[in-house]
Amino acid sequence: MISFAECSARERLALLLDPGSFHEWLPPSERVTSPHLAQLGVPSAFDDGVAIGRATLDGHGVFVAAQEGAFMGGGVGEVHGAKLVGLLQRAQRDRPTAVLILAESGGVRLHEANAGLIAVSEVMRALLDVRAAGIPVIVLIGGANGCFGGMGIVARCADHIVMSDVGRLAMSGPEVIEASHGVEEFDSRDRALVWRTTGGKHRWLTGDCDALVEDDVAAFREAAIAALGTAKPLTLAALEDEHALLTRRLLALPGDNTGRDEAVLLWRALGVVDAEQVPDLSVDTVRALRVI
Repeated sequence: MISFAECSARERLALLLDPGSFHEWLPPSERVTSPHLAQLGVPSAFDDGVAIGRATLDGHGVFVAAQEGAFMGGGVGEVHGAKLVGLLQRAQRDRPTAVLILAESGGVRLHEANAGLIAVSEVMRALLDVRAAGIPVIVLIGGANGCFGGMGIVARCADHIVMSDVGRLAMSGPEVIEASHGVEEFDSRDRALVWRTTGGKHRWLTGDCDALVEDDVAAFREAAIAALGTAKPLTLAALEDEHALLTRRLLALPGDNTGRDEAVLLWRALGVVDAEQVPDLSVDTVRALRVI
C-alpha cells in the first residue's frame, strides 16, 4: 500500500496512471510562472503548482491534472487556473474517455486574489462545458491539504468524486471559518472535529462523494477506472435531485443543536446505525452504512 496523501503530485501521476503514459503539457522546463508572485517577492514554481497532460488509464486515453499541495497549499492563481482551463477546453476538442483532476488545494491563492477568483470561475465553466459534451470529469481527493474554497466548488461540479477516509472536502476551510467566526464556532486545531465535518467518511455518508477508498494510490486507481465512461447527465432534473438531497439533509438536522456534535447528529438523523462510532470504523464498514 502506498499512501496517496504522502505522495507529491507527480508521484501520484506516475503511480495512478498506466506506467510511462503521462505526457505533460507546459512542464517545468517551459518556465510558465505566475506574473504576480515575483512582484510580491514570493518564490514561484516553474509549473505554478499544477501538472497537466494526457495519459492512459487502464488503456483508455484520459486528460489529467494534479495539483501540488506542497506549493502554496495548492492555491489557484492566474496561471494555475489557466492551465486547468486549457486542459478542459482541449478535452472538448480531443474528446478523451475522461478528465481526471487530482485535487489538493486550499482554494484561491490570496496573493493573487481577484485573478485567482476569476480563474476558478473559468475552471468551473470549462468543467461544465466538458460535462455537457458527455465527457466525464472525475475528481480524486486525498491530499494532505484537502480540497477547499474554489476547488471545493469545482469538485462538486464534477461527475464523480473519489475520496479517501483522510481526504477533506468543503467550501470554507477550518482556519477560514475560525478566523471569520471565532474558535467557538469552529476550532481548526481540533483534528477530530475537522475530519468529522469535512472528511471522507462524512462526505460519503452525506452523499457528497461517489466512492470512499483507503489512503492507497492503488485504491484510487481502481475507483477512477470504475468511473471511466460513466458520465452523469447535466440536466435540470439532475440539479433538482441535488437540491432535494440538500433539502433532506437540512431538514434532518434538529434545529436546536447548540454545543452538540452536528456531524454525529446528522449521521444519526440520516439513519446511520451507531453514528457515534463512525470515526473509529474501517472504510469497508463505513461504506455499508450509507443510507442517503
